[in-house]
Amino acid sequence: MANLISFHDVAKHKCKNDCWILIHGKVYDVSTFIEDHPGGVEVLLAVTGKDASIDYDDVGHSEGAKETMKKYCIGDVDMSTVPVTEKYIPPWEKKETTAVETTKENSGNKILVYLIPLLILGVAFVLRFYNKNIKQTN
Repeated sequence: MANLISFHDVAKHKCKNDCWILIHGKVYDVSTFIEDHPGGVEVLLAVTGKDASIDYDDVGHSEGAKETMKKYCIGDVDMSTVPVTEKYIPPWEKKETTAVETTKENSGNKILVYLIPLLILGVAFVLRFYNKNIKQTN
């Protein structure tokens, strides 16, 4: 059975001399490799403290790189300790509101634009009328 490492422990190792990264459920101690990484030190440091699987896949590593990774693997992450994050949904894939929903929202806003000033005018009129009546009775 592989060594189980908590996500909290992985997140603690995030400096140049002590760098662990998490990729596809595996934990890699890349501290001794960090200076030799073709993408540079900053690339590896940028993915510490999180699941770097998507970042790793986006680069498109060679088969040689995948073989090299094996010697830095120190165990599997305990998946029950990995924080749940919402999947990013680009704006163009989000649920779009229908024309009816948009019209309802806009009509509500239009009513408020006219209602609030009318309400203010009404209160001002009542106060002026009230003040006028008080002065006439004195």
